[in-house]
Amino acid sequence: MSCLVRPAKRSDAPELARLTLELGYTHSLPKIESRLHALLQRPDHFIAVAVGDTPPLLGWIAAERRLILESGDIVEIVGLVVAATQQRAGIGHALVAATEQWAASQGVSTLWVSSNVARTASHPFYETLGYARIKTQHAYAKTLGPA
Repeated sequence: MSCLVRPAKRSDAPELARLTLELGYTHSLPKIESRLHALLQRPDHFIAVAVGDTPPLLGWIAAERRLILESGDIVEIVGLVVAATQQRAGIGHALVAATEQWAASQGVSTLWVSSNVARTASHPFYETLGYARIKTQHAYAKTLGPA
């Protein structure tokens, strides 16, 4: 399948929300709209969507540029979703390639991505694209109270 990858825009929020549900995340459309609006204004964040000949969106990717004390300047892919009906059609590859181009335009040569151990299909996908597994870790979270 051919697709066009373009920067996300505010009007994409409903489709981003729909695709996010496919991964099992719960959210509200107003929160997705608010977060998208805030992130699109940040030059250290990249959000792109894959579009086909007709709606709906085929997928999205989000990445952020960070300066890490021990590792230096990196770009981390923090979200990647391809519609279940469109997987294995090259859309994820196109989204990752667009992110790599953005990282290069930022002068960053190191990209990171974390993949949940439960998402076993994503592991060979990233390895096929040249990403090497560098560690296995546990993730912890703590809620400090109402936001």
